[in-house]
Amino acid sequence: MEKRFGTAPVFFTAISTILGAILFLRFGYATGTLGIAGVILLIMVGHMVTLPTALALSEIATNEKVQGGGEYFIISRSFGLNIGATIGITLFLSQAISVAFYIIAFTESFSPLFDFFRDKLSVTLPRQVISLPAMTILGILILRRGANMGIKFLYIINAILFFSLIMFFLGKTDYSPPPSEGFLNGSIRGMDQFFIVFAIVFPAFTGITAGVGLSGDLRNPKRSIPFGTVSATMLGLVIYMLVVWKLHVSASPEDLLSDQLVMSRIAVLGSIVVPIGLAASTLSSAIGSYLVAPRTLQALGSDGSFPMKLLNRFLARGQGETQEPYNAGLVVFVIAFVFVAMGTVNAVAKIISMFFMVTYGSLCLISFLHHFGADPSYRPSFRSRWYLSLLGFLMCMYLMFKISTGYSLIAIAVMILIYMWIHFTHKDRQGIEAIFQGAIFQLSRNLQVYLQKSKKMARTQKWRPAVVCVSADTFERDDAFRLVNWLSYKFGFGTYIHLIKNYFSAMSCQDSRQIMDRLVEKAGTEKCNVYLDTLISPSYTSAIAQVIQLPGMSGMENNMVLFEFDKDNPVNLRQIIDNHALVRAARFDVCVLGSSRKKINPRNGIHVWIRHTDMENTNLMILLSYIILLHPYWKKGQIKIFLVSRTGNADETKNAILTLVKTGRLPISAKNIECFSSDENHGFRDLINTHSAGAGLTVVGFRTEQLKHDREALFMGYDQTGNILFVNAYDPKEIT
Repeated sequence: MEKRFGTAPVFFTAISTILGAILFLRFGYATGTLGIAGVILLIMVGHMVTLPTALALSEIATNEKVQGGGEYFIISRSFGLNIGATIGITLFLSQAISVAFYIIAFTESFSPLFDFFRDKLSVTLPRQVISLPAMTILGILILRRGANMGIKFLYIINAILFFSLIMFFLGKTDYSPPPSEGFLNGSIRGMDQFFIVFAIVFPAFTGITAGVGLSGDLRNPKRSIPFGTVSATMLGLVIYMLVVWKLHVSASPEDLLSDQLVMSRIAVLGSIVVPIGLAASTLSSAIGSYLVAPRTLQALGSDGSFPMKLLNRFLARGQGETQEPYNAGLVVFVIAFVFVAMGTVNAVAKIISMFFMVTYGSLCLISFLHHFGADPSYRPSFRSRWYLSLLGFLMCMYLMFKISTGYSLIAIAVMILIYMWIHFTHKDRQGIEAIFQGAIFQLSRNLQVYLQKSKKMARTQKWRPAVVCVSADTFERDDAFRLVNWLSYKFGFGTYIHLIKNYFSAMSCQDSRQIMDRLVEKAGTEKCNVYLDTLISPSYTSAIAQVIQLPGMSGMENNMVLFEFDKDNPVNLRQIIDNHALVRAARFDVCVLGSSRKKINPRNGIHVWIRHTDMENTNLMILLSYIILLHPYWKKGQIKIFLVSRTGNADETKNAILTLVKTGRLPISAKNIECFSSDENHGFRDLINTHSAGAGLTVVGFRTEQLKHDREALFMGYDQTGNILFVNAYDPKEIT
């Protein structure tokens, strides 16, 4: 496709839209209502949106190759195709309806003709006698001759527009403003109508990105977009200020309010020059919008944004070597013609303003997130400032609701519906997480550094589990994976690492990536809150040694290791026992999960067994049970506590647990606390096999001394139970 345009088309398309109908028809009203100081404030507020947007747009455009579609292309490649299509469709509709808006405004330049027919011939002509033929002629010219003709025509019209402005500035009147209303001390009046006037004038500010829509036709978008957009924005700001000053010193507030073509009273040969200038400004704005809107729609079709493939192919198809968007131009013509025939776009104009605000806010947000995310691949040759981009985004959101809360909500509702429709038809496409990934990374990094430096916080923070589990049997049984997920659902943090027993090599690294994909897929089906990873290591011991030295992904250090073995085939119990001392040396709590093939029934709850010989594990066992029970999977379960004490100490032990439950505000009923007397380890296993055979999970404590003495036998003999969790606390936990 031939790229045939330089910077000038970007500049003239933007400036012709900036210096449009609003400048000629509404700036007098704004000055008469708010006074010169009030309008200057209004212009500055408007440029708190447009200038950051122009800078953000220029920045993004110099970082990547901008193809056809302008703003849509930039947003979709930053926020993902689904979000981009949502904003792109609303942006296209705004651009297409803007064509009608400017053509209707174009008819105002024929006011003297309409007045003549009304006053001299008593004939009231509808505005459509001018607007419909004008729309038809414009559509035929653009469709038949394409952008080349439009740009050439744009140059001529811009020359007429600037000539009429020069004649306006050269004009003089007999009016002289009171000394109290000079330029520097101009009065501010009517501030209660500030945002009403702002809503009327705001369409004048929507032209800054008009030239970007030509991105697919530019030889060097990275140069033309920044230079053309920023220069048009700055020139527009200067002209706005000068026009307001000229209106202020040339006409009284009453004249400014009563005559929307008051500029014709001021300009040299104003009765001729100003209507021609108005016609030129509105026609140039209409051409600018007509050049941009089809290219946005063509880009949407090229990306397959619509659910019908035939429609996408139709819209994406171009004509000739330049791939002129003829089909998309036809759609724009139909939409604009319908609104021109209706004769008014006032109600729609407010929604248009909302969509433009969303577009500008999105561009500023993209720039801000790129700055915040500190992506090394983001290296624009033109740089804005993060605080300007953030200001632009916040101002867009604020002004949307200040202009009209109702229309803002309507615009947002429309965009939500469009997004749901697009997401439903394109579930496989990238979403908004694409650009937030860098920002989240930076936020996480800064928080972790802060938490690490804040030693005082580390000493005073309440305990919560930060569990890490290493297993080579992830795809044989998933009990450990599920347990980590339960613990990390709300109050805890979980890291699950699949162990690949091998030496590190290109082949094992490739295996690791494939297994990681399977882990992520598995986590997606189970709505998992666990951080997943793989580890290549030649032995289980070396893996454990590495894992206990890993930094915690939550910003706090890991404090618990979860081991797992199969109760029916406990071949890996020995390696668990051999590495227990290693984990304890790191001051970690140790949990050992005995996985059973019995189906878990969460309705039967969690059974906690507490012996008088391992009371230091009591609080950790209860806290873990409480945290697990908060997972939705266990929502119908309860915690039951079984106390096994020396003969004669049952009441004392139960009262101590009841006090702990009450002071700790734990959801454990007194009727779910039961006492037994036993002095023999054999009797303890029998009690558990009898009373916890149907439990969803059984929790039992153990001491390091027991493990050293009993070895594998410590975990055996619980054949009647389902999953059983053995808990060994490094130090007692507080329940407050």
